[in-house]
Amino acid sequence: MEPEFWLERWEKREIGFHQEDINRFLEQYWSTLKLAKDSTVFVPLCGKSKDMRWLAQQGHYVLGVEVSETAVREFFEEWEVKPTRENKGPFVSYSASNIEILVGDFFALTAEDVRQVTGVYDRASLVALPPDMRRDYVNLLGEILPAKAQTLLISFEYRVDARKGPPFSIDKAAVKSLFAEKCNINLLDSQPFDLRGVAATEHAFRLGSL
Repeated sequence: MEPEFWLERWEKREIGFHQEDINRFLEQYWSTLKLAKDSTVFVPLCGKSKDMRWLAQQGHYVLGVEVSETAVREFFEEWEVKPTRENKGPFVSYSASNIEILVGDFFALTAEDVRQVTGVYDRASLVALPPDMRRDYVNLLGEILPAKAQTLLISFEYRVDARKGPPFSIDKAAVKSLFAEKCNINLLDSQPFDLRGVAATEHAFRLGSL
């Protein structure tokens, strides 16, 4: 999906992908990454997810990246805090307390942008990408993230004829195909999930360095 697709979704308020509740797997399995409280956690394609506030409440510094400035403004408005806004290279940075969100194209990120990251939370980014973009996404993460970074990855699996993505169906075999050469993959849990009227399974994976 090109950036224009997501900008249009936010403009038209077609944001059914946004969840009002904290993700159950985040609350249950985040601790398995064994990160220090003051770790920097990267949240790609973050939207205005409240999961970022939960991570910040655990003591982490949260770094998100999101193409829609509307989503980022709404995040801070709903948090009822006034962020600092400044230009950072190809991005516009919004920051308050221990959360910073970079507005811009994910694929413009460099290793310098994420040099402090030790944890990654991916609930809505991999599943937002069609198959032809997933490999580029995973390759870029492999290039720019510090070698020891740990990831909590959440994906959905459903019958591909049941609905059109995004979010796209990404089963366990697809996760293995994308990440097996780059890191260890541990399936933490799989639970039934109602994906806006479609029966799905939600998977939680812990990805760690080899």
